[in-house]
Amino acid sequence: MFEGQSAVITGGAQGIGYAVAKHLHERGAHVVLWDLDGDLANKAAEDLGERAQGAAIDVTNADAVAALADDVAEQLGKIDMLVTSAGIAGSNAPVIDYSVEEFHQIVAVNLHGVFHCCRAVLRHMAGKGYGRVVNIASVAGKEGNPNAGAYSASKAGVMALTKTLGKEHAAQDIAVNCVTPAAARTRIFDQMSQEHIDYMLSKIPRGRFLEVNEAADMIGWLCSPENSFTTGAVFDLSGGRATY
Repeated sequence: MFEGQSAVITGGAQGIGYAVAKHLHERGAHVVLWDLDGDLANKAAEDLGERAQGAAIDVTNADAVAALADDVAEQLGKIDMLVTSAGIAGSNAPVIDYSVEEFHQIVAVNLHGVFHCCRAVLRHMAGKGYGRVVNIASVAGKEGNPNAGAYSASKAGVMALTKTLGKEHAAQDIAVNCVTPAAARTRIFDQMSQEHIDYMLSKIPRGRFLEVNEAADMIGWLCSPENSFTTGAVFDLSGGRATY
């Protein structure tokens, strides 16, 4: 399905990002795993084998993101797909008690990082007249989880940014969509209190957490040429939690 295509996946060394990279790679894509942990990204790419490579990047650094996108586009000739999975949860506390520094850091990674990556990669997609972008938001961005104000607000911003980008690039055969997963048991849980983890599980009608492969299946279709009409949309992966 993806033979001859190339994909950039941020946060691609682990979790949902790695599951997406594996999904695309198994179907013929050349995948580039961007991650803050460059060694882990290189190890993940090595595990995938040929047509995979890793790169260290801090998505909060706009200039570095733009330079790396230029390098990838020059090396591979194009960037067909972008999946922005890099993100952090932060600690759990009421907004009135939340660290200002930590709030800003979470928004910088989860929202500004998506902006930096989309801005850099979409320029190359627009030049080629084709592209598929999937941003990883969260059901928290729809509902606003208590004691996770920064995370919830950042993910709501990702949804709004996705809708804007979808409209701006709709005439260029570029689809920009996002997904809103419920929690998946990945290393991001290490940043959360057990009380908050239990709260998230209690809100999921299916009674379990999302599996990363389930996310990869939906994201894979959104990245495919078959997704030729839908853009600027939000796709739920909430196990029945989301009500709109």
